[in-house]
Amino acid sequence: MKLVVVTAGLTQPSSTRLLADRLAEAVRRRLPEGGAPRVIELRELAVDIANVFVTGFPNARLREAIEAVTEADGLVAVTPIFSGSYSGLFKSFFDVLDNTALAGKPVLIAATGGTARHSLALEHALRPLFAYLRAVVVPTAVYAASEDWGGGRDAFTDGLGERIERAAEELSDLLLHRAPRARAEHEEVVPFEEQLAALRPSR
Repeated sequence: MKLVVVTAGLTQPSSTRLLADRLAEAVRRRLPEGGAPRVIELRELAVDIANVFVTGFPNARLREAIEAVTEADGLVAVTPIFSGSYSGLFKSFFDVLDNTALAGKPVLIAATGGTARHSLALEHALRPLFAYLRAVVVPTAVYAASEDWGGGRDAFTDGLGERIERAAEELSDLLLHRAPRARAEHEEVVPFEEQLAALRPSR
């Protein structure tokens, strides 16, 4: 099962990447034989993303990242909040994806910011973005303000920990419930005429 993490943190180290790692680990623990998730650092692709808007073509490095997201079973998407919304780099990456790339794909959205006042950006910016892309966004969105990192950058408050675990459970449930449906595609399809005949009353 392929889990891909997209993080738009700009600094190194980054609280955005730290939150992304915590979310990915919480999801991985819930998946059977879950391997290490693929992490895509948009900071490393910033110039490649900008060039797409000029040339119309992604280079090999960006194309590989796009394919990883498109082929993923599930996605964790994390952005810093700037001016009350997602970062321009975060939005630009999803702008270069095909409109159908995320259709039906389970997605966990999360964000970081300096103050809890910006937490609603998850609902008025990120959730509509992924709804437009026809992704299946889990109910719990995770926001981490500066005060949520309780004992330093490697620790966090109980409240943030609870949100991480709840969102991870929702995403893993979606991923695990999708697998049987994928196998069902190989089941025998009953022709419509036969289904219709079975509904007719016998004489």
